[in-house]
Amino acid sequence: MKKVVVIGSGFAGLSSAAYLAKNGFDVTLLEKNDQVGGRASIWQKDGFTFDMGPSWYWMPEVFENHFKYFGKNLSDYYQLQRLDPGYRINYKNNESIDVPASLEALKAEFEKREKGSAVQLGAFLKDAEYKYHTAMADYVNRISDSFTEFLEPKLIVKAFQLSLFSSLRKAVRKRFKNPQLVSLLEFPVLFLGSTPDKTPALYSMMNYADLVKGTWYPMGGMHSIVKGFAKLAEEQGVKILLNHEVTSINSSNSKVVSVSTNKGDFETDYLVSGADYRFTEQVLLQEKDRVYSHDYWEKRTMSPSSLLYYIGVNKQVPNLLHHTLFFDEDFEDHAKEIYDNPAWPKRPLFYMSASSKTDPTVAPEGCENLVLLIPLAPGLKDSEEEREKYFNIMMDRLEARVGMPIREHIVVKRSYAMNDFEKDYHSFKGNAYGLANTLMQTAFLKPKMKHSKLKNMLYTGQLTVPGPGVPPAIISGQMAANEILRLSKKK
Repeated sequence: MKKVVVIGSGFAGLSSAAYLAKNGFDVTLLEKNDQVGGRASIWQKDGFTFDMGPSWYWMPEVFENHFKYFGKNLSDYYQLQRLDPGYRINYKNNESIDVPASLEALKAEFEKREKGSAVQLGAFLKDAEYKYHTAMADYVNRISDSFTEFLEPKLIVKAFQLSLFSSLRKAVRKRFKNPQLVSLLEFPVLFLGSTPDKTPALYSMMNYADLVKGTWYPMGGMHSIVKGFAKLAEEQGVKILLNHEVTSINSSNSKVVSVSTNKGDFETDYLVSGADYRFTEQVLLQEKDRVYSHDYWEKRTMSPSSLLYYIGVNKQVPNLLHHTLFFDEDFEDHAKEIYDNPAWPKRPLFYMSASSKTDPTVAPEGCENLVLLIPLAPGLKDSEEEREKYFNIMMDRLEARVGMPIREHIVVKRSYAMNDFEKDYHSFKGNAYGLANTLMQTAFLKPKMKHSKLKNMLYTGQLTVPGPGVPPAIISGQMAANEILRLSKKK
């Protein structure tokens, strides 16, 4: 059996490892931390359970297809529940929209705010559906090693049909004028690490994923998916080794021959790195094996980082949904402080999750678990003083919305920001989501999945194709595994 070492147990690493093991490889997965999941880790304290990373479950068929490949059902590993409403957006002047699971109910919400917008929403989502299915069939699974992969006549035609060279902002604002509806349709690209004016209109496919396919929740929390993926990988024969931090990647004759860790060396025939791409290349690889320069990485547009707070409250908090977006400040100002003039935002937008509203297992009876998140420019100076300042900014606005004091009922509290992303995941500049999905960082313009110097090494995860987010990470792992299968068959 040929040996494969996979670095990192995020969704991409777990996905790749399981695929390779099923196809006859001897797979060892090395994880530097004391639990699997990468950014999708879990923190538990005093009866409270917090998902520390991803909290949104979209594109359910990607998860289902992963398990089907192994002849399994998703329900063998965790249980899903669709959220209705999917989420709430809070606006200025105490206004809000609850986004219903029913498309007809959503159209009615639109029509209340802008005459004729129900019909426009139907047309917009029909176009988004076409983009979704076309992108998933013809673009997402391409390894994007070269622009020549996209020179097929049908793909050139589809590039224009998919509005690849126009912005999402233009596509949305051509149909809708109401600022609340505009923000509802533009917000999903925040998960792609960019702004609507710099994101190709192709990504209206995210609106189809959101508003038609729906927002779901895996009971037990997002980490229950990680546990399911890890269990499935081990069932295929993957050896998962925790607390094994990779210190160097060793090569000979243009091939990786071994990986060194804090607990010894591992020889390998193939290597898949799901660790931070820039860290892998600039720190773990020998200088002669690096493809990209220091300047190349400095010029990349990174996705935002985040300030997160994990809060356990010893009583129930009324007027909350599972997911709430606080868009009660100016989106444009906050975006500029992330991308144009990096700084801690003066009046930030933020997101709040209260999974205890759906799942009684994540908090003690009568209590709530809350996660608060502010998107931030990567690379900012991170300090406890800044963290606490912004904690109070968020809590002032949250308490005003729910109409009760919360801070005096907090019994568990933990913050997490840039310094933690760097320490735990070697995240470049403390980014949270990888590369921003701008046009100039799409497909073959991303850092390559295949290493051009080391013929038996591949990258996977949010800094290469297809891009950031949990479903793309799962697909990225599958793509890396399939490329190794192809390479092994050539010999």
